[in-house]
Amino acid sequence: MEFFLILLAVFLSFMLVIISIPPILRVAREKKLFDTINNRKIHTTPTPPLGGVAIFIGFVLSTIIATNGYSFESLKYIVASIILMFFIGLKDDLLAISARKKIVVQLFAAMLLILLGNLQITNLHGIFGVYQIHSAIGVLLTLFIILAIVNAYNLIDGIDGLGSGLAIFASSLFGWWFFIVGQFQFAIMSFALTGSLMGFFLFNVFGKRNKLFMGDAGSLVIGLIISAIIIKFNEFNIIKTGQYSVVAAPAVSFSLVMVPLIDTFRVITIRLWNKKSPFHPDNNHIHHRLLALVPSHLKVTIIIIIANIFLMGFALLLNNLMLNVTFQFLAIFLFGIFLSFVPSMILRIKHVKMPAEGKIVKHTS
Repeated sequence: MEFFLILLAVFLSFMLVIISIPPILRVAREKKLFDTINNRKIHTTPTPPLGGVAIFIGFVLSTIIATNGYSFESLKYIVASIILMFFIGLKDDLLAISARKKIVVQLFAAMLLILLGNLQITNLHGIFGVYQIHSAIGVLLTLFIILAIVNAYNLIDGIDGLGSGLAIFASSLFGWWFFIVGQFQFAIMSFALTGSLMGFFLFNVFGKRNKLFMGDAGSLVIGLIISAIIIKFNEFNIIKTGQYSVVAAPAVSFSLVMVPLIDTFRVITIRLWNKKSPFHPDNNHIHHRLLALVPSHLKVTIIIIIANIFLMGFALLLNNLMLNVTFQFLAIFLFGIFLSFVPSMILRIKHVKMPAEGKIVKHTS
């Protein structure tokens, strides 16, 4: 029965997105709702940034339908937080709002998830020798994790298929783990996200006339769902007695979202080093560097996803070796940092210059 519900979640979310996108595109064309083309954008043709609408519809409806009959108290608060993220993201896609206003809404949505949805980090699994933590510290740490993941997925969504591809990889693996340990509500939720993103991925990467972007409405919602999934994954692994318990759960879960997190950490550090605002747009993202070497969105997306798979495999290897969890976490973090600078090192070796900041460069999908 549970396996059938997983399949239902994937199929229903996928079909809802596939069915939703054509009418969304028609409305976007009639109302001329296109992503702005300016000197810092990679794309050069008007494209609707409304893929998040379809992702939102697909995920919410399929999750509610497939979890019917299960006790899932957190779901209503997860959906409420998603609605907040969806509407602030949609407003930014259509009207553009300040980063400050977006952060305020993100804070409110995160606190709703933490305080009412009972999604909170309570244990560090021995990182730096710390296990159980005070509830106040847990709230602050959880808040930081949610905001970091939400904005990381927002920032990594710079080329076709990258944000959705990385999220498909993470949500499907988390969903598989939840399924085998019997946490079916979160398995259904994870696979509902996977199905929604698979439907969007087809239009975003392979669409010609029917191409669209996920926009902030999509990336903010994805980041919130992934953060909720990661929090529950770590909480379910506090007691490590089950057959499929993960000893170093923080390190393994970190490896699954490492690419967007490390990329965000890297570009913000570079901006601050150059005495610029952390919100100042530039071409220092890892996908910008790779595009200078491999001028194809799809190829760059595949390269980055393969790198993320490799990092996850490295994390699982360390976990199986039963090494100190602090060592595992730091090793994965430092290795991720090193990999994030590899494209820049190759550019220097090959003497390839990045386009001047503020210049449009055409790339193939």
